[in-house]
Amino acid sequence: MSPVERPDDPRVDAFRALRARESTEVLWAEGPTVVSRALASGVRVRSILLTPSAHDRLSASGALDDVDPSVEVFVAEQRVLNEIVGFDLHRGVIATADRPTLRPLGAVIGGARRLVVLEGLNAPENLGAIARSARALGADGLVLDPTCADPYYRRTVRVSMGEVLHLPIARALLDAAFASLVDAGFAVWALTPRRDATPIGELLATGAPDRLALVLGAEGPGLSEAVLSRIVNVRIPQRDEVDSMNVGHATAAALALVASSTP
Repeated sequence: MSPVERPDDPRVDAFRALRARESTEVLWAEGPTVVSRALASGVRVRSILLTPSAHDRLSASGALDDVDPSVEVFVAEQRVLNEIVGFDLHRGVIATADRPTLRPLGAVIGGARRLVVLEGLNAPENLGAIARSARALGADGLVLDPTCADPYYRRTVRVSMGEVLHLPIARALLDAAFASLVDAGFAVWALTPRRDATPIGELLATGAPDRLALVLGAEGPGLSEAVLSRIVNVRIPQRDEVDSMNVGHATAAALALVASSTP
């Protein structure tokens, strides 16, 4: 543990003016829970900057017990920390780490029973929420098309509460993904609010498929016609006067329904 008393200390240059450098080769983990999950995920943490109270909290939880001796841990008062990163980092801790490597599509499909496939999902917050729900509700990985947001962007990692670091993730063209999923014995369902889609409960009435991939699109436009026209369309029943659910909430609802129908 190294104390930092001045915001111009060159040892913490890696954390300086954070918002101007959010999307880089570095992974940023922000907040006690996210940093704890990052430390537990196996990614190589490079350095940690935190306040004395955040250090006490992480120490008490045991999160810092197995930190590699090569990891630099800097402790600074809240005022100094804020000046370093360039905004009020009220969560009191941020870490830098190596970005995880995206997996080959076959590696993500291989041992999975439940997958979430995303088309055009370009909001980091929604992607983070989906990753968090996926981890909590039994999904084994994510498949992103080439237009989806960066799964390791700072806000994505933060909103996922670090759970995105615990999911195998592949990026692939959806034509290739669907072909590989079908070859591997997956049922592939497209989630859509369209009223002519089959209510998901009807398809789950006799139990969830042994292997299932749920496909969702971006907030607003939803899935493309090219996707909807080639796979089973399912919907979560909702009030007619409501246009649609947030894509993150829809993912959680669908995964919860699937989990409740899985022996």
